[in-house]
Amino acid sequence: MADEFEASVNIVAPDAGELERAAEAALRPKRLSEFVGQKVVRDQLQLVLDAARARGASADHVLLAGPPGLGKTTLAMIIAAEMGTSLRLTSGPAIQHAGDLAAILSGLQEGDVLFIDEIHRLARTAEEMLYLAMEDFRVDVVVGKGPGATSIPLTLPPFTVVGATTRSGLLPAPLRDRFGFTAHLEFYSTEDLEMVVRRSAELLSTPIDAKAAHEIASRSRGTPRIANRLLRRVVDYAQVRGNGQLTLEAARGALELFEVDAFGLDRLDRAVLDAMCRRFAGGPVGLTTLAVTVGEEAETVETVAEPYLVREGFILRTTRGRMATAKAWKHLGLTPPAESALFE
Repeated sequence: MADEFEASVNIVAPDAGELERAAEAALRPKRLSEFVGQKVVRDQLQLVLDAARARGASADHVLLAGPPGLGKTTLAMIIAAEMGTSLRLTSGPAIQHAGDLAAILSGLQEGDVLFIDEIHRLARTAEEMLYLAMEDFRVDVVVGKGPGATSIPLTLPPFTVVGATTRSGLLPAPLRDRFGFTAHLEFYSTEDLEMVVRRSAELLSTPIDAKAAHEIASRSRGTPRIANRLLRRVVDYAQVRGNGQLTLEAARGALELFEVDAFGLDRLDRAVLDAMCRRFAGGPVGLTTLAVTVGEEAETVETVAEPYLVREGFILRTTRGRMATAKAWKHLGLTPPAESALFE
């Protein structure tokens, strides 16, 4: 009987990705006063929200642009919290038809915040419906097809759209113009990331040494999401292989174990540089050829590795292809060819 009972119990272990997301969510600031960095954006957004509360109205629609991991989703959550309203989350790729958007909009309550991540990837028909919803707070739902189709107007309560995009240049002008406030988030300085790391360590109830915080921050590629992820790995390392203290030695040991070097480059970054320098003599080399060489999709190389390598001066994008700079050669411990000296 006991065996039968034990066989009927289905124990589901939590997914690793879910645990990571839960840990990340626990570190998110809940108010603007807790949000580190992006001072200009914080001050501007605070004014927009204070004015809306003073009027007793919904906040203007907000567009947040910038690279991944800088806090766009966190700011959307903060906007809802500051306004004391509910937050609905969706994404551009999830809304493939106007009907999908109509279903979401019809469920909004007055003052709600609708967060649309990767808003530049909205389907065209959904885009056109969103124009009307943002401007006039109504949508026209079409029932039926052909000559017998009927348009039913649906009035919506005032609400706030918060759109996030990593590629603001792909946003159609009519959609961009409907946002009352547009903010562009910049990469963080090492000093701001140190504050992020110290705050997160405090939330994790794990005091951190100042030198360790600096070490993690300096390898985080100017991105809070990466800083928090590295911090969690350092905590794991300190608990398993150390004495539980987040010291400089623990930070360096963990980052070395997870192949994050002093510039914040990871395995993929170094593979790209290694292929360019050793196999293609520094380039120029095409993106597709480079991606095949490192065993990744071209889109992965272009969107994950390349932006940081270009920003830090390791590679150049030219009309003939990608080229490694002298800095890339030296980082790999190689002697750059004479022509690479031009790209110091």
